[in-house]
Amino acid sequence: MNEAVTLDRTAAQRVAADPIGTLPLRLSINGEARRLQVEPWTTLLDLLRDKLDLTGSKKGCDHGQCGACTVLIDGKRMNSCLKLAVTLDGCEVTTIEGLGQPGKLHPLQSAFIEHDAFQCGYCTPGQICSAQGLINEGHAHSRDEVREQMSGNLCRCGAYPNIADAVLEVLGTEKPA
Repeated sequence: MNEAVTLDRTAAQRVAADPIGTLPLRLSINGEARRLQVEPWTTLLDLLRDKLDLTGSKKGCDHGQCGACTVLIDGKRMNSCLKLAVTLDGCEVTTIEGLGQPGKLHPLQSAFIEHDAFQCGYCTPGQICSAQGLINEGHAHSRDEVREQMSGNLCRCGAYPNIADAVLEVLGTEKPA
């Protein structure tokens, strides 16, 4: 009977050391190199929220339709609920937690506050990450272009004019009225 317990304990230690059904993953998350073991079906959003306790990205629709989970992958905006984590080996992931620091807000964070570009705040992390991606892409130069480029990020409170004002301020291309 003790032998069976020993074998079970040994098997458990082996599984804990090298989890079955996981794949190795190397990511840089908010500037920090990470080596992880991830189940192949884990989305980036679930990895960030459930495994790494980076809860700024929100699970809104879980279908890529609301943008609440938007993060930056190698500087480009992406709905993290649609991306399997294992497909991102070697990538740089930036979440809302990586854009600003306590006491030193990112310019977009400051502009969102200044322009009252959030109400409930649920969509704000995704909105800010999407806005940073839009700036990185260099496609938006006017209010209409900002509105079009940000159309994948829903705000149920309707703060769209204020969000556009904040993005335009950071872009520096058009002074809000």
